[in-house]
Amino acid sequence: MSLPKSPIPFFDTIDATLNPYRNRTQSVQHLQLDPEPPHAIDDYQYASEFLYSYRGSPDTFSTYRREIEHFLHWCWLLNYLSLRDIRREHIEEYAEFARKPPKSWIGAKNVSRYIEFQGQRVPNPDWRPYVSLNEKPYSLSQSGVQSLLAVLGSFFNFLIQEEYIEANPVAQIRQKSKLVRKSQQARPIRRLSELQWQTVMDTAKQLAAVDPATHERTLFIMQSLFGMYLRISELVETPRWTPRMGDFERDLDKNWWFRTVGKGNKERLISVSDSMLAALQRYRASRGLVGLPSPGEQDPLIHKTRGAGGITSTRQIRGIVQLCFDKAVLKLKELGENEEANQLGAATVHWLRHTGISEDVKFRPREHVRDDAGHGSSAITDRYIDVQMKERHESARKKIIDPGA
Repeated sequence: MSLPKSPIPFFDTIDATLNPYRNRTQSVQHLQLDPEPPHAIDDYQYASEFLYSYRGSPDTFSTYRREIEHFLHWCWLLNYLSLRDIRREHIEEYAEFARKPPKSWIGAKNVSRYIEFQGQRVPNPDWRPYVSLNEKPYSLSQSGVQSLLAVLGSFFNFLIQEEYIEANPVAQIRQKSKLVRKSQQARPIRRLSELQWQTVMDTAKQLAAVDPATHERTLFIMQSLFGMYLRISELVETPRWTPRMGDFERDLDKNWWFRTVGKGNKERLISVSDSMLAALQRYRASRGLVGLPSPGEQDPLIHKTRGAGGITSTRQIRGIVQLCFDKAVLKLKELGENEEANQLGAATVHWLRHTGISEDVKFRPREHVRDDAGHGSSAITDRYIDVQMKERHESARKKIIDPGA
């Protein structure tokens, strides 16, 4: 099996993606395939159509693009296979490959797929299909394997509907348990400890005090992700939703709500606490906006520091949060809290949502938390209730191994 040094990205961002139905694939030379696999043009056309159907949901598009792109890298570059050639055994082989891809295919940081060069978008030479942050060895989690199989299963069903293939090789795998290890119970929710969250908040406030023009926004982002359980995609402008100040609404009982469109393109209202309302007032004051939002106010919720309009990139939000995390890690180390610092160093933006839900479910009715979080069922919210886990561990704490010791 020949091993290219590093594949290039096969698919661009949503904004740069042309409608594949109007701009049909005539050539795949831009993918730098050598040699070109059989049916590559047709494969790419159908893959583009499949991904384009998810353009209304940025998070889903990114997930599906990643999985389809990885799979095509494996099919075309390593095995010279068309999508028409894929059988059950190939899916099993690919799942094993995805657990441990070549080191040359793994990057140490997230970078843009394409860059501007001499007026054209070209593949970023620093981009890699897989990423392992914090100098840790790359590892595909069980949820990652499940995502891989789910996306490929949907993709092959699409190809069947388009009459491009006859059978779904993912569905033909009889024992998926050998690929996906089942757990007796859900894993604990990844979230910040009380000390970590307080340190993050203190850090954000200090940043805002030193450079309010830049970091009052940072502080509000951190407060929104925690206080309203927002997903990162709910803070940026997308084709499906543009968050505005006017999305904060007051009802006839003078209660404030925040309207958003989240996962699955579902609209929901989030109850706004007094503390979150105070945070909003402070943020608005830093932007020269008076009082609380008026109905229909069109100012962007998360503004750009340069130029007009709101932030359109989830990567930029991640960078803002990561800066705050990194400085909080240093502060914890200065306090001698090395274990807390190391755990915070592994945190992601989504942990803030998890942390907010986990704190609130301790004292709010779970149905209220469920609806504010946009959970599809109370069973999902129940995962954030860790009282039983604490009691279970407490009952095991004093177990004796050696009676004679």
